[in-house]
Amino acid sequence: MTKYLLGTVSIIALSLLAACGGTATPQKEGATAATGDYERGPHRGRMLRDGNFALEITLFEDGVEPEFRVYAYRDDKPVKPNEVKLSVQLVRLGGKVDTFAFAPQEDYLRSNGIITEPHSFDVRVQASEGGRNHKWTYPSYEGRTTITPEAAKAGGVKIETAGAATVSEFIDMGGRVEVTPEGRAEVRARLPGLIVSLNGKIGDQVRRGQLLARVESSHSLQVYSITAPISGTIVEKNVNVGDTTGDRALFAIADATDLHAEFFVYPRDAERVRVGQPVSLKNLSGDGTIESVVEAVVPTADVASQTVLAHVHLPRIAARTFRPGMAVEGSFAVAEANVPLAVRTKAIQRFRDFEVVFAKVGNTYEVRMLEIGRRTPEWTEVLGGLEAGTQYVTDGAFLIRADIDKAGASHDH
Repeated sequence: MTKYLLGTVSIIALSLLAACGGTATPQKEGATAATGDYERGPHRGRMLRDGNFALEITLFEDGVEPEFRVYAYRDDKPVKPNEVKLSVQLVRLGGKVDTFAFAPQEDYLRSNGIITEPHSFDVRVQASEGGRNHKWTYPSYEGRTTITPEAAKAGGVKIETAGAATVSEFIDMGGRVEVTPEGRAEVRARLPGLIVSLNGKIGDQVRRGQLLARVESSHSLQVYSITAPISGTIVEKNVNVGDTTGDRALFAIADATDLHAEFFVYPRDAERVRVGQPVSLKNLSGDGTIESVVEAVVPTADVASQTVLAHVHLPRIAARTFRPGMAVEGSFAVAEANVPLAVRTKAIQRFRDFEVVFAKVGNTYEVRMLEIGRRTPEWTEVLGGLEAGTQYVTDGAFLIRADIDKAGASHDH
């Protein structure tokens, strides 16, 4: 689990959210919570008092994993730590309980475990000294708020359950949309001769078999017809009536719906790009995206650039937003792994120095600090900080964050 390091003694002194009913002070078990700030001790920790006995609870993070350090007082004078027996329970959102025993060290009692993030819990303290027992409870929350179902729905909050997912590794490349070789044809005369008529100009739509030209053969003086070999658009016209045919093409026809994207793959990535890999494509204007696959990788490399050419198929529907010659961006899924725990990448937010998601328990939402592994535009692997099966916010997290910020539920050290 990642940790939050500070250069000073830190205090478990977190404010109860306004949405949860105001700020609470420490109290003896069974007492009514009062509002207002709490008393701080000589080490800037939270003071818990019962008669002439008191404890000062601090959370220490200076160069170590977060731990409790507790100082004891009688009549406001230090008590030797070996004269006090102490235990602390932290009741977290969802009911999980962390229990800590303490051992004397120098002039304080030190907890026997790490206080994991988030530092948000209801605290139960039990102490015994001089034949007397003492108990306190108090809330110590951060990154937590409560929102009604109606408000969450109105704010567009959507929830998913954290679990296993397939996480792909992507390589991003730039490319260009081109008509496929099968979608382009050059119209040539079968025999040399004089062009006596032409039917078509640049931009005309033609059908396969449609008459395009009539040529008088130089050998037989017979006139023969030339028709369109494919359906498409005339994109080149290289002759006029009265010209002789020669070796040049009369017309070029392209089917603008028979497309693929061409990508020049650099040597560092060439061995990882394979036929059949999924590719997510988008045009540079951002108004068109499509999912496709690698249809071919040309095995020979360009001598100058040492790149190889990868072709990505574009279905006919793509012609609505992708045109020949248009620049395009592609994300190639070159590898994938099944991970036991992942969250939607869009769900991840910043909170203090952490990347977090907001967990949901009932109508309460709370930060979960994540230890992150592989990340893709869709999924992010979670290595720690979140349990499988946790419900978390995927959409509308800004509402949760705004409510937490409004309540001032910050890490009070």
